[in-house]
Amino acid sequence: MSKRGAFRASDSDREQVIERLHQAATEGRIVSDELEHRVSAALKARTYDELDETVADLPGPRGRAPARRTVPQFALSAVRANPWLIVFAIPALAVTAAMLVAAAVLWMVLAVVVMIVGGHPGGRGLGPGSRSRRPGLRSPRRGPGSYWA
Repeated sequence: MSKRGAFRASDSDREQVIERLHQAATEGRIVSDELEHRVSAALKARTYDELDETVADLPGPRGRAPARRTVPQFALSAVRANPWLIVFAIPALAVTAAMLVAAAVLWMVLAVVVMIVGGHPGGRGLGPGSRSRRPGLRSPRRGPGSYWA
């Protein structure tokens, strides 16, 4: 007896087991009298172990809660309905996403380089020894006889 088997089953778990029992009857694995008996037992089952007993001798998925799927169900149904998605749309989305990531990384690297080296031609940036100008102030005149020459 597993730890999970002692947990209480939900109505959706019971419905899954009943669906599996109907599928087994359709496949010819159980007869109608046995189907009625097993459906009744599944409806009365309280735990996963009791549910598993109703489908234990049948092949295929058991009555336990379904395992988590890695792909959402709507995605699988969309691909089944439109197989061209596999060939065109999905690779196009993947390439687009990769290009967006590459562009973002390139802009971040460029921004870091500009901040380190400086944004002005000639290397005058925000590095040490650079003079920053406040907006609105005119730069002093430079020329012969000037204090700033």
